[in-house]
Amino acid sequence: MSPKGRDILKSMVGAVEPTRPEVPSVQQPHRPSGAVKAMNLSLGRLGEEAAAAKALRESLASGDKVLEIDPASVEMSFIRDRIPVDKDAEFERLKQSIQESGQQVPILVRPDPVRAGHYQAAYGHRRLRAAAEIGVPVKAVVRKLTDEELILAQGQENGPRVDLSFIERALFARRMDEHGFNRDMIAKALATDKPETSRLLQVAQTIDPEIILAIGPAPKVGRPRWLAFAEKFRETGGQKKARAAISAADFDALETNSRFDVIWKAVEEKSAPPRAEQTLRTQSGAPLALVARSGKTFRITVKSAAFSEFLAQRLIGLAAEFEEENEGK
Repeated sequence: MSPKGRDILKSMVGAVEPTRPEVPSVQQPHRPSGAVKAMNLSLGRLGEEAAAAKALRESLASGDKVLEIDPASVEMSFIRDRIPVDKDAEFERLKQSIQESGQQVPILVRPDPVRAGHYQAAYGHRRLRAAAEIGVPVKAVVRKLTDEELILAQGQENGPRVDLSFIERALFARRMDEHGFNRDMIAKALATDKPETSRLLQVAQTIDPEIILAIGPAPKVGRPRWLAFAEKFRETGGQKKARAAISAADFDALETNSRFDVIWKAVEEKSAPPRAEQTLRTQSGAPLALVARSGKTFRITVKSAAFSEFLAQRLIGLAAEFEEENEGK
């Protein structure tokens, strides 16, 4: 964000947030000031900074007020767009920024349509969670929104960001589809076209959500590998292989991208060909031999010594008979 942009955002935030006493800082060469560092940590990448500043300007221009709300009274959006992870370094940095410099950008919420005095978040879920863990009120713009408006606001806030992985977007699309939103609405919320929306839904509707959540956001895994994984998942035994990999003792200790790699290798492994077995019995029901066929392998396990001797005496004749029947083929 340019210095001018930071000044504009700072002036707007100052108009709605209580003035904080200045804290002397130790000068450190080649490092941003505490205020700039806090703003960068809270807003993230440049695209997110611009989107947050624009949203705040629009909110203030339309007469919205920033209120301080108890995080316990705010629920997450009815459609989640992120896959939670056990260790989230970016969230910890955001939490530290809010602890040191306060919440720089308010979240957007709507009044809960059922419970009075409660709210539903459209976006800013990480800021909401950070405020809850720190134990401070969350700054929020309260606006009456329909389900469609909430989803569009949520998607538009995510639009300029690059930190939502492909599979998070895919799962978000599936959840919107399950809530009855049409393809046009899903495409608008994701700021994408219909072909890409179809690809997102194809992946998320093929792979079980439980397996997606077990893998996590896997930010290093892009669309091509997820599409290929979905094809492997469709194959016979693909789901069983994936679940077996997830249930391994050390799976939960892996980082999210490594989890994908483990399951990818599992579904790529070729299954042993199906094995057909048959028990040969006498007319009275006594077992003579177990015949097993697996691919090109044909195995006879004889259960009777007398039958074993019987076969041994006839094998040479059977081989000659086979050769005679197949002569010239």
